Amino acid sequence: MTTTSTIAEQVASLHRASAGQLPAEVAEAFAAEQRDLTAAGHPSGVAEPGSRLPDGELLDVAGEPATLAETRGGKPAVIVFYRGGWCPYCNIALRTYQAQLVPALAERGISLIAISPQTPDGSLSTKESKELTFTVLSDPGNQIAGQLGILTAPSDGTRAAQLQLGLDLTQVNADGTTALPMPTVVIADADGVIRWIDVHLDYTTRTEPGQVLQAVTETIS
Repeated sequence: MTTTSTIAEQVASLHRASAGQLPAEVAEAFAAEQRDLTAAGHPSGVAEPGSRLPDGELLDVAGEPATLAETRGGKPAVIVFYRGGWCPYCNIALRTYQAQLVPALAERGISLIAISPQTPDGSLSTKESKELTFTVLSDPGNQIAGQLGILTAPSDGTRAAQLQLGLDLTQVNADGTTALPMPTVVIADADGVIRWIDVHLDYTTRTEPGQVLQAVTETIS
């Protein structure tokens, strides 16, 4: 798949290529979690458009203190919350945003910022390996995701499956927990007010670049 493909098309290609490669019990654990997340419905308490964009004590890829307000610099921004560089669906989304979204946003004077709970080293690895030009920040403790109401955590079954594959979120996340943000895109205006938010319960899906640009046009431009 090329970066002209939609995220959904690239995910479908990934699923076709990886079919049958995972142990059956691991694949079922992940499938069960996705079904449960979808069945749970839209989480209550998610921040609404018109509310203030929360902030926290973040870290840049060098491990230096940062805040979302400082990073935005008084300008509108599209903020992407992703689970971590270990997540193949996140990597597809970030690469696609780099290719299809960053240039269009730059023309409008809008920055793209990606935030995850992983350590700064993980953020640096994500930024370098995916050749990302936009800002990537670590949010130890999921401070912002928690305030936005988009925080979740893997089930016991999923946690066991992750460990079986060698993924220990307590070693990946900066705060040593297994908490993760639901994949989410937030559009904030120059004053730091949320104008649009799109939360994905199923972490195999993502907001498409075209959806973001349409929302930017309707809420910011």
